[in-house]
Amino acid sequence: MARTVGIGKQDFERIRIKNNFYIDKTHFIKEWWESDDDVTLITRPRRFGKTLNMSMLEKFFSVGYARRADLFEGLSIWDDEEYRKLQGTYPVISLSFANVKEPDYVGTKYSINQILEDLYNKNAFLLDGELLTENEKTYFKSVTSDMKEGTASWAVHKMSDFLSRYYGKKVIILLDEYDTPMQEAYVNGFWDELASFTRSLFNSSFKTNPYLERAVMTGITWVSKESDFSDLNNLEVITTTAEKYEDAFGFTEKEVFDALDEFGMPDKKEEVKRWYDGFTFGRMTDIYNPWSVINYLSKGKLRTYWANTSSNSLVGKLIRESSKNIKQSFGRLLLGEHLITPVDEQIVYNMLDADETAIWSLLLASGYLKVIRFEEYAKSDSGINALNCELAITNLEVRLMFGGVIRGWFAESRSDYNDFIKALLAGDTDAMNDYMNSLTQTMFSYFDTGKNPSKKEPERFYHGFVLGLMVELADRYTITSNRESGFGRYDVMLEPKGREDDAIILEFKVFQPRKEKELTDTVKAALEQIEDKNYEAVLSAKGIAKERIRKYGFAFQGKEVLIG
Repeated sequence: MARTVGIGKQDFERIRIKNNFYIDKTHFIKEWWESDDDVTLITRPRRFGKTLNMSMLEKFFSVGYARRADLFEGLSIWDDEEYRKLQGTYPVISLSFANVKEPDYVGTKYSINQILEDLYNKNAFLLDGELLTENEKTYFKSVTSDMKEGTASWAVHKMSDFLSRYYGKKVIILLDEYDTPMQEAYVNGFWDELASFTRSLFNSSFKTNPYLERAVMTGITWVSKESDFSDLNNLEVITTTAEKYEDAFGFTEKEVFDALDEFGMPDKKEEVKRWYDGFTFGRMTDIYNPWSVINYLSKGKLRTYWANTSSNSLVGKLIRESSKNIKQSFGRLLLGEHLITPVDEQIVYNMLDADETAIWSLLLASGYLKVIRFEEYAKSDSGINALNCELAITNLEVRLMFGGVIRGWFAESRSDYNDFIKALLAGDTDAMNDYMNSLTQTMFSYFDTGKNPSKKEPERFYHGFVLGLMVELADRYTITSNRESGFGRYDVMLEPKGREDDAIILEFKVFQPRKEKELTDTVKAALEQIEDKNYEAVLSAKGIAKERIRKYGFAFQGKEVLIG
């Protein structure tokens, strides 16, 4: 009989007590312990088992769970006699920043302070007796939600000292989702304040801490260049391309197929693979999204479960406000093509607005892209090894998720957007002009980036629009952007998949007052470029008749658009 699937459960003890569906990852305990690294940072996408594995580590090592053989019996770690003796023998400090998602620095610091206050309340028994001096007891009581930054930055260090003295052993520190507040800080504009605070906290907790046995930190990204880890030279970083722990997060194909057999769905393996496979960690390919697989086992329906678990606001913001080159490259990725680009696994948040490499790096770390292959190279300016990667959209679930993100950009103008698509397919130029100008009135303000507002860079809107076009028409057309044909590169080409549709070539041009008197001149220049560069050559070569190839020039000046 198949085990019960508990959705959203991240507490190892509860899963084991209730005998919920669980894939044994306890080999991670042994692998991590035997690596003997001081501080380990493991980066993996959201909902990939980081929190559950941290809970597993806590329950295995913590003195608070001594003699809890029932939690580990029947799992691989319990086959080793030495590890049976090790279970429940260390003081453990377990923290999580997963819920620190405040929109400003004051709220973020308060939330972190509250987490630290909870840690001290949990260990209030240390105030009894003579273990702590009076000054130490005074400090202990000063750890509150409204404490000063200096008090907070030493809180983990001090608690390590207190617990180490009480138990006679150094402590293990577990910090889950350390970078969640950092992403919020970037999105909401208080990065510098938070970076200064977390730098002090991490330095005292993980480097200048003589009471530390070992530590594990998890997150989505490695933020070393932001100075949060600039002083931590004892850090072992496990990114998605590292070979350590490559099968400890996410489900392997064998694990997924065995689960489908257990739940009576052996005939669904190829469908599940198409939807949820595609992740690669180290040398391990065919890693499946565990959150989506678990939901599928529970509900039996193929859906975008993972994409809907958390806000995609950062990813949507980056793509929406990105350069023309980023939008074109992303559009090709959505169409199933691959992208070859440098990737630096050390994410630089304050460079995301200007550095294309940083954007691709974040999308890779977040799980939206996968590595097809990579090679390392040394950066001459820093000596740091970086990667040259061939990237692709991870799987069908992610592709559909991005379709939803793009459609959301047009939510306020949904009716006009749908009407424009219908007019385009019908070849009704007058209606296309009416609906496009209605769209631009709404959409230009939405795509305003602050530094480069849409009025100055209207192509940002148009390439966002092209991505939306791709999503809506991908079932009827093969859509390509910025590809070579004839003697140049066209902007957008729609090649029909069926005989009932015409082929369409779109060329965008910005009004140039020094060369053109009015927008009609710009339209004429766009259409002449289509003819002069013979963009229809690739369509003709595929046997599409000339009369079935429609060509449109888009001229725009600020919010005004003319299509001809």
